[in-house]
Amino acid sequence: MRTVLVNVLLLVAACAHAPETTTPSVHVETVPANPEDVSTIDGVMRAFYEVVNVAPDAPRQWARDRTLYAPWIHFVAIGSKLTVFDHPSFVAQAEPLMREGFREPELRRVVYRYGNIAHVASSYELLRRSDGSRYARGVNYIQLYFDGQRWWIASVVWQDEDAEHPIPPELLPPSS
Repeated sequence: MRTVLVNVLLLVAACAHAPETTTPSVHVETVPANPEDVSTIDGVMRAFYEVVNVAPDAPRQWARDRTLYAPWIHFVAIGSKLTVFDHPSFVAQAEPLMREGFREPELRRVVYRYGNIAHVASSYELLRRSDGSRYARGVNYIQLYFDGQRWWIASVVWQDEDAEHPIPPELLPPSS
């Protein structure tokens, strides 16, 4: 409970900062959600990672990605500075990485669910497309809600691991 409270407070503090704005350069088509992507938390999390794992110059799945999120979605990157994105600015920021190919597999996940709300703590690693070597890892905190029809991601907050902030043991694979 304490971890969830800390994460909620971090999210509130992050949203209080004015987001950096980036002019979107990528048109994202509006498409209906794939029921397999949004009918379960596992489906949402599978799609969440599938859409960002692409080969160099492969077609992006930004339209599919957009179907996972509530219309007011905010992405909050915690690093040397706090950066807040809406979906169009997130796409614009991520597109150069995707063009080169991007791999972000999920390492482990812990789900806290109460009724129609869920908080997912999901660790990840970032791998080089060329040789598969890891160059970073971190944790995504994802808040979801179920509207009676489907699951929606309401917010995503992430932070890459560093010496001061190691990934908690409960979010590491058993062999790490």
